[in-house]
Amino acid sequence: MSIDLTGLFTTSDRDAYFAGLAMTGPVVQGRYVDGTPIWLVTGYEESLTVLTDPRFSSDLARQGKLDVAAAAGLPEDVLPYLMRTLGAYDPPDHTRLRGLVSREFTARRVHALRPRIQEITDELVDALAGREEADLIEALAYPLPIRVICELLGVPQADQDTWRAWSAALQAADLDGIAAGARGLVAYMGRLIEAKRAEPGDDLLSALVHARDRLSDEELTSVAISILMAGHETTVSLIGSGALILLTDPARADLLRGDAGAMAVAVEEMLRVSGPAEISPMRFTLEDVEIGGVAIPEGEVVQIVNAAANRDPRRFADPDQLMLDRSDNAHLGFGHGIHYCLGAALARAEAEIALHTLLARLPGLRLAVPAEEITWRPGLVRALTALPVRTAPGAP
Repeated sequence: MSIDLTGLFTTSDRDAYFAGLAMTGPVVQGRYVDGTPIWLVTGYEESLTVLTDPRFSSDLARQGKLDVAAAAGLPEDVLPYLMRTLGAYDPPDHTRLRGLVSREFTARRVHALRPRIQEITDELVDALAGREEADLIEALAYPLPIRVICELLGVPQADQDTWRAWSAALQAADLDGIAAGARGLVAYMGRLIEAKRAEPGDDLLSALVHARDRLSDEELTSVAISILMAGHETTVSLIGSGALILLTDPARADLLRGDAGAMAVAVEEMLRVSGPAEISPMRFTLEDVEIGGVAIPEGEVVQIVNAAANRDPRRFADPDQLMLDRSDNAHLGFGHGIHYCLGAALARAEAEIALHTLLARLPGLRLAVPAEEITWRPGLVRALTALPVRTAPGAP
């Protein structure tokens, strides 16, 4: 069997698509969206192996595998900046770079941001409460993480709409659009780095630019872009899909209303069943490897299907059932091992605060259209196209 990931651009039911993939594995041959042959890992334990076994490399550039990414639409002139992200290095380079970033992007810094996250959320919910009908993505799910990551990284708020278009282009299936978005984003980040070098501020990018252990300009650009992209795109999706889950089941929403602790547990289940990172970054084998009873030759491209591994019945009881109080929930929504998402704590904080505030402040919030009319954006990241809501109490 060979699985074609172009289904992610055509399916109308992503849950059924990944539930089906979970039943094919745990390791199957497949094709990337441009037809590139790859191995798809859909089993949970097999995914953990790929994420922790040094025989699987994340460093496409070092092994001459950037042609795979180029075939997916990234132009050669900016390819290193977009592929040499934190997730695209192996030790010891990964250890050095992650150490520099994590030194500034600490749990303490994220915890200190919670009051500011709440402040921005309250401001956005205030504006939402004054409207009878709105798109929750545009009103809350998008602007909240955008403003937070911009303030953390040091991106001027006035520039947000400009690079939003570039970011969206990188998630699309249009190769020309991907190329234009990539070039725009790289050029912008280069200018911002120069501005921070000339006039540093109290932000993460300034700290990285002026770090004692200097990063190269290419490393600075790629790391900054990866933080910017990961810090908003996935969290937008998490807040949107989480809100949809609660709005389609008022009984669940009522159980969570006013209970911040329960919301934190619920967000973990949202990440397992409806998390944004459904497909992992590419990896490749450094030698012949047998995994899940399948022999993968040296030099082959491998990709974990997180959304399928999170539905593996060998690991999760009733994997297709959404249980917002599930306690045993070691999902792969943020990855695992040395490449575990650096911004996981920030994404969790934003989702918990946003969803808790919505339930507490807007008890009358309802979908403005039938649930079956809500659609997902085609592509490699799980994201709603829109989430129309009515804010008036008791609205139908």
